[in-house]
Amino acid sequence: MAEQLIFTSPDDPRAQPMLAALTAEYERRYGDYFSADGAAAEMNRYPVSAFQPPAGNFVLLLRDGVAIAGGAFKRYDQHTAELKRIWSHQQHRRQGLAARIVALLEQQAQLQGYRRVYLTTGFRQPEAVALYLSQGYRALFDLQADPERYGSLPFEKDLRHDHSRLPPGSPALPAPFVA
Repeated sequence: MAEQLIFTSPDDPRAQPMLAALTAEYERRYGDYFSADGAAAEMNRYPVSAFQPPAGNFVLLLRDGVAIAGGAFKRYDQHTAELKRIWSHQQHRRQGLAARIVALLEQQAQLQGYRRVYLTTGFRQPEAVALYLSQGYRALFDLQADPERYGSLPFEKDLRHDHSRLPPGSPALPAPFVA
């Protein structure tokens, strides 16, 4: 099992199965809760260029040439990157892959000059909430309240005070994708 982390673009053909699976998962979990156009509206909300340097980046974790995890960030504001599309393949979950992707994106965001990370997840994704809390993110909502009350659950993390590294067993950082 050869693993490779690569910085690329959302229009990379290797990313298409991952993005299609993420869209299908959003569709299953939320249907048209957020939009009459369903999950496709969210997935197509931003242009590919939003996830490319200098403002953003997009990473895939390939195993034997197949994307099994990935994620991206885009500019939220001058000092803040917004994480998007954090995903791991259903057959490869509970292996720490999403945590590796988050850590890598945080490091890359720092390299690209960001000092803070912001993200949102949906109220029907308790495993994502647990992931972000375990990675040192601060919930910007009441964790004791019914999450459906909020719909979208925001988190933040100050990268200047985070001294974490990639989890043990992670491959070396790939060269950043800079245009």
